[in-house]
Amino acid sequence: MTTTASSMSGDVESRNGFGSRVLGFVRRRPAATVAGVFVLMLVVMAIFAPLLAPYDPYAQDVVGRLQPPSSTHWLGTDDYGRDVLSRLIYGSRISLQASLQAVALALVLGLPLGVIAGYRSGWVDTALTRIMDALMSAPSLVLAITIVAVLGSGITNAMLAVGLVMAPRFYRVARASTMDVRGDTYIEASVALGCKTSRTIMRHILPNVMPPIVLVISVSLGTAVAAEASLSFLGLGAKAPAASWGSMLSTAASNMQLAPYLVWPPGIMIFLTVLAFTYLGDGVRRALTRSRNGSN
Repeated sequence: MTTTASSMSGDVESRNGFGSRVLGFVRRRPAATVAGVFVLMLVVMAIFAPLLAPYDPYAQDVVGRLQPPSSTHWLGTDDYGRDVLSRLIYGSRISLQASLQAVALALVLGLPLGVIAGYRSGWVDTALTRIMDALMSAPSLVLAITIVAVLGSGITNAMLAVGLVMAPRFYRVARASTMDVRGDTYIEASVALGCKTSRTIMRHILPNVMPPIVLVISVSLGTAVAAEASLSFLGLGAKAPAASWGSMLSTAASNMQLAPYLVWPPGIMIFLTVLAFTYLGDGVRRALTRSRNGSN
């Protein structure tokens, strides 16, 4: 009976502790909280796009083409008579999917290589750093366009190119963070006790590397959204008639004089999404750093 009561008390304290941490995060970082709410709304919009979109985003109506915003079409129609709001909602799917693909590839490539280079140093560090420096020396968008030109257009190839371009930033942050903690006492003690390298890295190195990596992930998600829009704007990303914010901007640019209202919805969404990911990542990074320092 006493054990059950203490267990229930522990559960209550755990829930209260989590709630207090959440409330503390909201009070200390309102900008990050607003950014998190926006990102959550974006994810919900992408998941439930078929339910939220008022029209079929691919349905064409030549008679109703280039109509300004009205009660029927809240954001107007494009040059094929397609509802802009519906295409904007469906465009969130492509933007989030593309950004996740690119950042996942960059993380898988950059994080382990950066940790290995920072921990091993020597010729391993020199060789990997030279490769990453070579990738960073070329303009990122130009390099991505070159890779897409070789592999072919399409959203998957475009995000593969963007992921390769972003990998060096993960590598450099992971390498620098690993080198900062490599000489700490607890790392040396772990090695002296005979711990395997993999265990030392997973248990002691990665927890110290992750706070700055979280910020890089968040900023890179926003960068990937902008990169996908840029490549789709140039016709190298999502293929027509896919609803993409970049392709919507391309349509708006072609009809700027006749329908200037078309540029605002995708442009504002790209701007807000990039901004939200940046603020959210910074807030989470600060919270992780504060939590780690407090626990130490």
